[in-house]
Amino acid sequence: MKHNILVIGGTGKTGRRVVEGLTKLGHNVSVGGRNTSPSFDWDDTATYAPALKGMDRAYIVYYPDLAVPGARDAITALTEAALRQGLEKVVLLSGKGETEAEACEEIVANSGLNYTLVRASWFNQNFSEGAFRDFILGGQVALPMAEAEIPFVDADDIAEVVTKVLVDDSYNSETITVTGPRKMTFKEAVDTMANGIGKEIQFNPISIDEFKEGMKAAGLPDSYVWLFGYLFKEVLGNPDNQEVSDDVEKVLGRKATSFEQFVQKAIPSGVWAQSLPQSI
Repeated sequence: MKHNILVIGGTGKTGRRVVEGLTKLGHNVSVGGRNTSPSFDWDDTATYAPALKGMDRAYIVYYPDLAVPGARDAITALTEAALRQGLEKVVLLSGKGETEAEACEEIVANSGLNYTLVRASWFNQNFSEGAFRDFILGGQVALPMAEAEIPFVDADDIAEVVTKVLVDDSYNSETITVTGPRKMTFKEAVDTMANGIGKEIQFNPISIDEFKEGMKAAGLPDSYVWLFGYLFKEVLGNPDNQEVSDDVEKVLGRKATSFEQFVQKAIPSGVWAQSLPQSI
């Protein structure tokens, strides 16, 4: 059965991959964003109903993160609009170990909609498509929480899981936790990238306050600085949030993508091909 599916954040790390996966399966996919028609803007609840009209299902990615103030109100308004528009099901991308995100999960779970929750660990792609890519290009990675062991997860795995649970109702009312196959520190991740790329990349452990000051000096908005401070302290600072899950394998029938495999996939794209000092 083919569905009409709205992908909110359909140009983001997971969203565009979900769009590709659903399109290959023959579903009718609509991308929800500020520049789409109809437009979808999290800051304007009047855009919710037009974007949801005619849709059967939706993938929900809240930007920048479910932990930020205003997320609960927005998720409440969206689920209410989805219910009025007659959607069959929604899938929410959530953050592993985020208390505020879990509050948004509860809103979805109690909305009256069929749903699946997908909780994700930190993305591998933060190093290739996101906030930390410039560090890799510059050959100097300075991050806090150096002792934290993180089960980095690949965005391709997340998207494949989301694509499956969106159209497979056997996952209704379930919470799927997606992680990589093992835990790594930031230094181990950096060393893995350096070895794969064949370039020298130095890891420098710093405090959370030092990291936030660096973000402020770079001109990043206060909300962005707060969010990363929260994610480092509250999420990575809790050992309970660093557990490895085998849900990727349970859903997809294959092992989760390792960080080493991620690096080998990313190298041919050229994302790390500029500005790196040569190894000595």
